[in-house]
Amino acid sequence: MIDMRDLRLDDARALLEHDPTCNLPEPEESPTVYVQSVVDNLCELSLKDPLTGLSNRRHFRNVLSREIDAVARSGDSALLLMLDIDNFKKVNDTYGHLAGDRVLQAIANCLAACVRPMDTVARYGGEEFAAILPDCPPSFGQIVAERIRETVGNLSIFVSPLVSIQVTVSIGGAYAPEWVRSTTALWTDRADIQLYRAKSEGRNRVYIEQQREIAVSAEEKSMLFGHLSLGDPAWIETASSDVSGATTGNAINKVNSQ
Repeated sequence: MIDMRDLRLDDARALLEHDPTCNLPEPEESPTVYVQSVVDNLCELSLKDPLTGLSNRRHFRNVLSREIDAVARSGDSALLLMLDIDNFKKVNDTYGHLAGDRVLQAIANCLAACVRPMDTVARYGGEEFAAILPDCPPSFGQIVAERIRETVGNLSIFVSPLVSIQVTVSIGGAYAPEWVRSTTALWTDRADIQLYRAKSEGRNRVYIEQQREIAVSAEEKSMLFGHLSLGDPAWIETASSDVSGATTGNAINKVNSQ
């Protein structure tokens, strides 16, 4: 039995009270349930950026690592987008840092609305955001990135009761290499190169590195699927064919779901 008097939870409770999404039960109802709720909510809070409510960089890098492992195993397409607010320093210098915070919050909400629930959007740092789009065919990725760019550009953001402004974003993207055990650093660097290209060539544009085609031999397919085949070689060929052919069929479903 937990004796609540032996626990020092005042700081944790005060921290959680500032999070509007947190709803702690009353400690009198069940001390065990209450303490577990405090732990769960603190874990959830540690994964969020406090200003925007998006995933923070630490959580994002964990998701990125899991996704790159999944792509290496499945061969599915996964897209990493890096986004940067154009001329954000000018917003802070002209209207103040509170206005800059409002711009960041507005764009964060816009990004979250432009992607699927299965996607992960994060504040990567400063005025830079990032998004991971798993199971994302190349044609679909370009559509989503352009939709984000256009939607942000059409926002009217009130930085004071009587003043609204519009901002744009530059977007760079790269696909994780299929069937290859890459690293998060290499994947991020490739997306960053495309973001730098978008910034240097005029801003308010999208550049996505073309997906790299990697041939998989019959032996490699056997290594990938053999442990699941239960000794049926025909199953291996069917499964590998399904993986290589799934992109086209899934692309239509993903676009329609948007």
